[in-house]
Amino acid sequence: MAENVESKNTVISEKLSADSISKMNGLLNSVGVFNFDFPDQYETKDSFSELTRGYLKVQHIHPGKISCIISVKPPIMNVYGSLHGGAVGAVAERVAIACARTIVGKDKELFLGELSISYLSGTTQNAEVIVNASIVRSGRNLTVVAMDFRLKDSEKLSYISRATFYHMPVASL
Repeated sequence: MAENVESKNTVISEKLSADSISKMNGLLNSVGVFNFDFPDQYETKDSFSELTRGYLKVQHIHPGKISCIISVKPPIMNVYGSLHGGAVGAVAERVAIACARTIVGKDKELFLGELSISYLSGTTQNAEVIVNASIVRSGRNLTVVAMDFRLKDSEKLSYISRATFYHMPVASL
């Protein structure tokens, strides 16, 4: 069974017993680590954001506000059957950038300084989640965006997020 853990790039400590390696391999198999065959395009930097983009649809765009729907499908779910935390983060970042861009001009580059997410409850497969984002504050040097993720059917709050963007270059004082 240890052959699944090993590859030409895998380094396994000599201090680990064969039993430990076998147990680790079983754990990795049980969570599906060896069952995925991702296309090459998803083996690059920021690939999870690219993957989630296919499940995200814009509903409304207004100055300072944006609303999107994300469909919860297996490629962006975790082993517990709900939306993967990385997918929530990737969606939060993308939606926050889009929301900030409704206010901040193209002449300013946005630098994500902080992204916080509270995971309140999971979502199930095939659920649709409405992501509402709005500008909390926007000034010369920074923009703060607040987001909430609610189940479309029940409007139950699943996740909340806040993103702080710094404007580059910084305005002269």
